[in-house]
Amino acid sequence: ERLCSAEEATAGSGTYTRHGFIFSSLAGCLEKRSEDSGPPVVSVVRDAESQLLPDVGAVVTCKVCGINSRFAKVHILYVGSTPLKSAFRGTIRREDIRATEKDKVEVYKSFRPGDIVLAKVISLGDAQSNYLLSTAENELGVVVARSEAGVQMVPISWCEMQCPRTHTKDFRKVARVQPQFLQT
Repeated sequence: ERLCSAEEATAGSGTYTRHGFIFSSLAGCLEKRSEDSGPPVVSVVRDAESQLLPDVGAVVTCKVCGINSRFAKVHILYVGSTPLKSAFRGTIRREDIRATEKDKVEVYKSFRPGDIVLAKVISLGDAQSNYLLSTAENELGVVVARSEAGVQMVPISWCEMQCPRTHTKDFRKVARVQPQFLQT
């Protein structure tokens, strides 16, 4: 977008000069700063946080919102340790839950609605579809789950979690959480 004449101001960050005019090279907000001597500096700045999107290979934290026999539907809440302003939709397909014995995986034995899951983005979404996610690594899977009693469950193996109050066991695809993902 053409902002102003190059005679009126000096081009700052996010802009460029062509044929005597200053143009924006980014989508963002126009910022005009006056200098002591000379014309004001025109720049375009954008909110870095709002531009954060899940990218292929990124580890994301998501919440399971629905499951069926073929996949789990999730809402992506964090990219790495950065919270997103709005949740993105994601899908973890049955074949992307585990790296081995993919044909024996049962979605309801891996996730339940409400579980908090660490996953890796394997394909980008678009307006019609969701991000495709995978938990097919030891470090990925369920990190927080609540039992029917409403208590946070404790992992007891790579495929089971137990309620500390009722001692009932539930199947989950448990993540072996790495220290860099642990936060208080």
